[in-house]
Amino acid sequence: MIKKALFYIFLIMLAVVLFLNTNFESIAVGIAILLFGMIMLEEGFKGFAKGPLQKILKKATDKLYKSIAAGALVTAFIQSSSLVSAVTISFISAGLVTLRGGMGIIFGANIGTTATAWIVAGFGLKIDIAVIAMPMLVFGIIFSLQKKPHLKGIGNILAGLGFFFLGIQYMKEGFDVFKEYIDLTHYAIPGFLGVIVYAGIGIIITTILQSSSATLALILTALAAGQIQYENALALAIGANIGTTITAILGSLSSNIAGKRLAGAHLLFNLFTGAIALTIIFPLANFVNFVSAITGVSADNFTLKLAMFHTIFNILGVLIMIPLTKRTEKFLIKFFKEEKEKGIEQPKYLNESILQFPSTVVSALTEESKYLFENAIFEIIAHALNIHRGDIKSDLDPKDILMKTKEDFKTDVRNLYYSKVKTIYGEILRYATTAQSTLKMGKNLNNRISEIKIANRKMVEIIKGVLELGLNVSQYRTSENIHMVQEYNKFREKIIRVLRVVYLLRTQVDKQIYDTKLFILKNKAKDGKYQTTKSINKLIRDNLITPKMASSLVNDKDNLNEIIKNLIEVAELLYGEKDSLLENAEQKDEPISFVEKE
Repeated sequence: MIKKALFYIFLIMLAVVLFLNTNFESIAVGIAILLFGMIMLEEGFKGFAKGPLQKILKKATDKLYKSIAAGALVTAFIQSSSLVSAVTISFISAGLVTLRGGMGIIFGANIGTTATAWIVAGFGLKIDIAVIAMPMLVFGIIFSLQKKPHLKGIGNILAGLGFFFLGIQYMKEGFDVFKEYIDLTHYAIPGFLGVIVYAGIGIIITTILQSSSATLALILTALAAGQIQYENALALAIGANIGTTITAILGSLSSNIAGKRLAGAHLLFNLFTGAIALTIIFPLANFVNFVSAITGVSADNFTLKLAMFHTIFNILGVLIMIPLTKRTEKFLIKFFKEEKEKGIEQPKYLNESILQFPSTVVSALTEESKYLFENAIFEIIAHALNIHRGDIKSDLDPKDILMKTKEDFKTDVRNLYYSKVKTIYGEILRYATTAQSTLKMGKNLNNRISEIKIANRKMVEIIKGVLELGLNVSQYRTSENIHMVQEYNKFREKIIRVLRVVYLLRTQVDKQIYDTKLFILKNKAKDGKYQTTKSINKLIRDNLITPKMASSLVNDKDNLNEIIKNLIEVAELLYGEKDSLLENAEQKDEPISFVEKE
């Protein structure tokens, strides 16, 4: 609401200014072109975000210093702290990055974004950059019209750079003309009051433009034209740094609690850094003068000195925040609490922010599917067959587990499906389908999402099978026919063995052993269909069971083999180390209907 109000106020003020003073048009056009260039730059780098950018950020978060360095280097290269923030929030929402690792990237991004000031001050204001901008625009537009994503991305980057430099040129020329009519330095405010006022202006401008880089370019061109005083320009730069947190805050609105914590870290860092810089702005300016004298920067080269000031106070902020990272992390975890413990039916990893990038969608869908299996499917299977989950996870022999478990759990499988599985199953399908239809992704990632959809469908098929099997397990558990009791105990024993191997596959480091065991069990399940018919025929021939009992055994044995097969395939798709082949890829994604067993 505040952002919208500020936006409309800005539009009205802009219209009034342009109407009353047409000399401001060139500056306004320059800002618009520069912002458009930055949008194209961001779009261009988004095309590569699913590759190197995400790999770098994901691999660089195990150590704080690595995540800071990665954040700084990536932001300096792509010239968009907003994109880095968006990627990081998406990563942390999908569970790919820890809060501390994300904080490191954000800290580094604040250092990396200072590269814009150096480019503008050291290059953009020194030469006629329109000469460079025009070829970039020509080749950029040609490449951006190509169908191949990587060529289109290169084109957007080139065109974005061209528009960026062209915007600076327009702004520079605009201020040169503007100063002949109005001298903005008459509105300069000296002393600490000026620092506070101009820092506030910097926050407002950045909030409106949604880009601290654009604000800095505007400040630098105005400073180069002598339209603002150096002291006020320093305060504007600090305000721009604080204002850029709005982008992260807006990006976190659609994320989960982890994304909100990261946005909180961004806000705290920039507020803290800005407060320190404002407090010591004059000693810091003197320090910049000292460094400038040593490095040969002339005393009146205010644009380079501003770039130096911007870099120094951001690095200083990071150095101060590093020892406070653990405390900040604890504070954010305590401050941003889950309103209440989410039930299994509510998504833990799925939120709108993960839909920005293909790899975060895949990761979130995988983690959500694992959570569903581990916290709902596992329980439903075990309890439907009157088995305690703890016993499956233990070292007890399956036969001993059956001996100690005599009670009927009276598990309502149908109710558990509707209360714990159906909603989240639908959400997984919705996010998967949305991602496949809206995101540009490679064949491998697209296939991976299809595998996740198949795994979830198989989980629902398992529940349907367990519903039918569980009814007969409960019916015959106290049967006077010992042969029926023994046969159904054999069914339960096989399920225990499979569930135990699946549990070990997902919890043990050496997964290869359990991959092999699952493969063996899967083949046994296939072979078991024929062995069962022989054993049941023998029971019938010996008149040990009735035809009705035989019918139940045959049906449930086939059902058991299908449950085991599906269980193993779900484990392979979600936990297997090797790439799983797409089986039954043409299966539909409609929910499976549950019918009463007759």
